[in-house]
Amino acid sequence: MQTFHGSQSSGTTQRLYHQPMQQVEPHCVSRFKILNNNVSSDNSSQGTADSSHYNEQFFTLDSSPADYVSYDSPSGASISSNRSPLSPQYSQSYRSDQHLSPENTNGSPVSGSSMIDDGIVLKHILRELESKLLSEDDDVCSYSFNSMNPEVTSLTKSDRLMQMIPRLDVKQVLLACAEATADSDISNVAPLINVLERMVSVTGEPMQRLGAYMMEGIKARLLSSGSIIYKKLKCNEPTSSELMSYMGVIYQIVPFYKFAYMSSNVIIKEAIENEPRIHIIDFQIAQGSQWVSLIQDLSSRPGGPPMIRVTGVDDSNSAYARGGGLQLVGQRLTKVAESCGVPFEFHGAAINGSEVKLENLSVRHGEALVVNFPYVLHHMPDESVSTANHRDRLLRLIKSLSPKVVTLVEQESNTNTSPFLPRFRETLDYYTAMFEAIDASRSRDDRQRISAEEHCVARDIVNMIACEGAERVERHELFGKWRSRLSMAGYTQCQLSYTVGGVVQDMLKEYSGNFRLEHRNGALFLRWKNRDLVTCSAWR
Repeated sequence: MQTFHGSQSSGTTQRLYHQPMQQVEPHCVSRFKILNNNVSSDNSSQGTADSSHYNEQFFTLDSSPADYVSYDSPSGASISSNRSPLSPQYSQSYRSDQHLSPENTNGSPVSGSSMIDDGIVLKHILRELESKLLSEDDDVCSYSFNSMNPEVTSLTKSDRLMQMIPRLDVKQVLLACAEATADSDISNVAPLINVLERMVSVTGEPMQRLGAYMMEGIKARLLSSGSIIYKKLKCNEPTSSELMSYMGVIYQIVPFYKFAYMSSNVIIKEAIENEPRIHIIDFQIAQGSQWVSLIQDLSSRPGGPPMIRVTGVDDSNSAYARGGGLQLVGQRLTKVAESCGVPFEFHGAAINGSEVKLENLSVRHGEALVVNFPYVLHHMPDESVSTANHRDRLLRLIKSLSPKVVTLVEQESNTNTSPFLPRFRETLDYYTAMFEAIDASRSRDDRQRISAEEHCVARDIVNMIACEGAERVERHELFGKWRSRLSMAGYTQCQLSYTVGGVVQDMLKEYSGNFRLEHRNGALFLRWKNRDLVTCSAWR
């Protein structure tokens, strides 16, 4: 995996970050510890508590004494995520560090002579960067937050910022930290991170929990811009059954999966109402669960069920979560079809969606073609990442096959081409709504909820904050942009029937009343309070 290139700073900061980027293993947020630096006990801002309380529970993610780092060489860290937290199959490349020997079971890197706790290393990095900045350019931070107040003009920027912190809440400190990071102002990032460590908790309020993961994203971004200390972390990988369990928790407590499955199935069923032969291409087949209910519904169709063929496109890494390859999905769906008396055939295409070509899709003449894009197109690089522009290439390929209908479900967020700071703010706003929604369904000390957020949400948050270029795979777009892309590729938007919205509305009765459904611009918008979270639309 290639390291990604963070924003380049100028002046003193640039001199500290002169080391060449080197290839390293993925940085995994699940082994970060929250540091326990000393902060003034009179910090009374929202979400703060005394240090004795946080010494017991201030871990953003599960950690253990087996966390180590090595001082082999200067390098960066990168984060890779292959699926969105809303993806029907969240898949991470849960593979061991290729630089670790099979016999090395305690999580320690083979190379390197000096091993210490990873949290202490991060503290050391931040302090060293701050020390060098202040020693080389004491006058860099000479301006005042309030130039009209002569009493504070002699204070450094850090001093003035620290004076303001007791009046700030978690969100305000996060934004201040992001602004300092965007400005490569390491002298202020370090103390802000120290403060955040006392304000966040994975068992706290939604903003405290989200803040914990967003803070890890900032840390990872700092470590990836060419740091003076090489940092290598090994993920505490969940087993496949554990990962499936975490995904099941998300499925139960928030309606994102069900919204995608149910709305798309109603659209598809209406589109192929009289078709005798149907070919469904699913670009994120996951466990195949979406098609179980559709097969069952079509089995009772007047005049007899149609012949159904499913092509499942799936990144091979997803086999880890399933505990096996696509043949498991085929076997499951075949049994369902046999029990319902539905003629059925399954074709597995174990390939990343962005690499799909016509020959991978097994298209046959005389079949009504249905294509399903559930939370997957935003992972495909577009023109801002690569001249290949796989996002638009794939849309044009599908259009050339004259599909009966194409269903698109995506997160309603704008993080694709945004610079770091606007992207940070958008991520903060979007996931605040998501964490509030999760909070409404599970208690704050629920271990399943904590693990589900860690393994199905946190990695994506870190990817959006810490990564750039090809390393950033979480690249969401708003519905208006998707509509433009599809229109330019030759698609026509299909109007959704009232039946689609009615089915989803009935499903939402199982969840918090703060979930709302709106039908506008020809699409369905799933909302939490006043924030759009997910859209579903149909095209041909």
